[in-house]
Amino acid sequence: MSETNSVLIGKKPVMNYVLACITFFHGGAKEVNIKARGKAISRAIDVVEVVRRRFLPDVKVSKISIGTDQLSAKEEGNGPTNISTIEITLAR
Repeated sequence: MSETNSVLIGKKPVMNYVLACITFFHGGAKEVNIKARGKAISRAIDVVEVVRRRFLPDVKVSKISIGTDQLSAKEEGNGPTNISTIEITLAR
């Protein structure tokens, strides 16, 4: 799978990311990665559920990976900050 089939979840509305996933699948992609960090994790899950239940019922979740990224301190005296990550792979 190519890294170009990745949808990075941010602050935009859910339907923007759903449209990106559908566009990848209609373009011939067999798999699409959905990646999110921190507060965007719940939005990523919403995207997956909307794609699966409303638009492409033949798409299945093939893999879910969770982890933690360590961000450097923004200010002196503070230690590094941990932030949760998730990567969900949808396959047709």
